[in-house]
Amino acid sequence: METLRAYQQSLRNGETSCRDTVQKFLTHIQENRHLNAYLEVFADEALARAAALDDKLARGEKTGKLFGAVISIKDNICYRGHRVSAASKILEGFTSVYSATVVERMLAEDAIIIGRTNCDEFAMGSSNENSAYGPVLNACDNSRVPGGSSGGSAVSVQAGLCHASLGSDTGGSIRQPASFCGVVGLKPSYGRVSRYGLIAYASSFDQIGPFTQHVEDAALLLEVIAGKDRMDATTSLRPVMPYTEKLQFNRRARIAVFPETLRSEGLQEEVRQATLQIIEQLELAGHIVEEVDFAWLDYLIPAYYILTTAEASSNLARYDGVHYGYRSPDATDMETIYKKSRTEGFGKEVKNRIMLGTFVLSAGYYDAYYSRAQKVRRLLSDNISAIFQKHDFILMPTSPCTAFRFGEKTNNPVEMYLADIYTVLANLVGIPAISLPLARSAEGLPIGIQLMADSFQEQKLLAFSSYLMQRRQVVQ
Repeated sequence: METLRAYQQSLRNGETSCRDTVQKFLTHIQENRHLNAYLEVFADEALARAAALDDKLARGEKTGKLFGAVISIKDNICYRGHRVSAASKILEGFTSVYSATVVERMLAEDAIIIGRTNCDEFAMGSSNENSAYGPVLNACDNSRVPGGSSGGSAVSVQAGLCHASLGSDTGGSIRQPASFCGVVGLKPSYGRVSRYGLIAYASSFDQIGPFTQHVEDAALLLEVIAGKDRMDATTSLRPVMPYTEKLQFNRRARIAVFPETLRSEGLQEEVRQATLQIIEQLELAGHIVEEVDFAWLDYLIPAYYILTTAEASSNLARYDGVHYGYRSPDATDMETIYKKSRTEGFGKEVKNRIMLGTFVLSAGYYDAYYSRAQKVRRLLSDNISAIFQKHDFILMPTSPCTAFRFGEKTNNPVEMYLADIYTVLANLVGIPAISLPLARSAEGLPIGIQLMADSFQEQKLLAFSSYLMQRRQVVQ
């Protein structure tokens, strides 16, 4: 697929139109319904907006940065007047009364939102098998998962069902499906993008970011959606850089590699070899790649799941069958409204995480688990900050494996959680990270390579990512 810049030039040259482009995507979506990437397609609305944008161009009016870009949004991002369910029965039929800040900013720059994409329920999962509306299929191999939780967003870009998509990343939910589907997936720094209008999973971890075919397009989307928002006090006051104008990287990079990540027993051999070959290519190009001891690898998953489930148990308390959303038809009084509505409305994985979070916050266990996990988070942050004093980037695999088959890990939640071992670090410490499709397995399955940079160093991260994608030799 061409870049958004090239597509917009085609629009200006009269070689295509927004309406024709939307119609082609709608046809392609219909032909690929079996992938289950979309929960709802805004067909009539998208066509009407496309026609209005075509008229705007014909009148010679100034167009926005995302003019004509056809974008899907994950089903946990609110869009006024449209349904949003976080792929959960408990929000079935709920219509949002306001739009997320990211949606408003994209629309202000002349984007076209084509639909909402399937995901793991409340963004909890690594395979997209937890959706109340069925799994999303990986377009590379329909017997394999697309990754999660933003599987529908990843597949909508992978299969050419839109130009780009917005997902959310709490512990790898953009980068891991990007790796499994062979697309670019960017998680910005915590506070770089407003979370207003994002249905919360774990508020101190969640971050919205783009899926694209090209790094340049990810830079453009970030340029539009990033920045201070008065509706989200956690957003940073730091100015948004013109990321698309600064995608050149013309110096030697100093890259840290954690040898522990490449010695992990759970690391698939093909992923290990692909990562080593990328490292070799970087060294041959004159970049400095240094091994840095990282003693915290075994603590990442426990700390992450203690903290995120604690926040989830608090955030999801609002779904009670009283205020909005699903209410059990068998409820007879206040107690049964709460119990039956939540029991019937939430899926198994969500209930597991609510219970775990409630447990780690309970009297007698708070200090033993939650407080200690917060201390680990602080130690990780200090450790990573020290590494970035001497290095530009950290490089590691995005996922320990390629896309696995449906049902392969569902009976072993620990094994499923370990699929996030390389991605949760960026969320724990709030740094930006990107997955790049730089390799493939012998079966042709995508292998993502992950780069991380220091907080709010998206410009440098995107520039080096663009450099890698331009000179990539896909490893197989």
